[in-house]
Amino acid sequence: MPKPVVVTIPHQLGREEAKRRLQGGMGQVRSQLAGVGASVEDHWSESQMRFEVAVLAQTIGGRIDVQDDLVRLEVDLPWVLAMLAEKITGRIAKQGTLMLTKG
Repeated sequence: MPKPVVVTIPHQLGREEAKRRLQGGMGQVRSQLAGVGASVEDHWSESQMRFEVAVLAQTIGGRIDVQDDLVRLEVDLPWVLAMLAEKITGRIAKQGTLMLTKG
C-alpha cells in the first residue's frame, strides 16, 4: 500500500473561518465531481473531516485537519492512482488554497 499523499496549506484565517470556508468549498467540489460521475461523502468531527471520493471504480479516502494557521490534508490513493500522486498533490494544493483565499 502506498504512503498517503500529504498536503499542508498555511492560512491566516483562524481555525473556525478556515473550517467554514472548507465546508462551503466541499459543495463546489461535490458538484464538479458529479459532472464526471464521482460521488463525494464527507463527515466532520470538530476540526477534522474524513472524506471518501468514488470515481471510475476507485475509492479515494482521506482526512483534513484544520488547525489555527494551517490545513493538513492526507489522501490515501489506491495503487492504481499512486503513480499520479505528484499531479494530484498539485491540484489538491491549488484547490485548497483557492477555498481558503476566497471569501
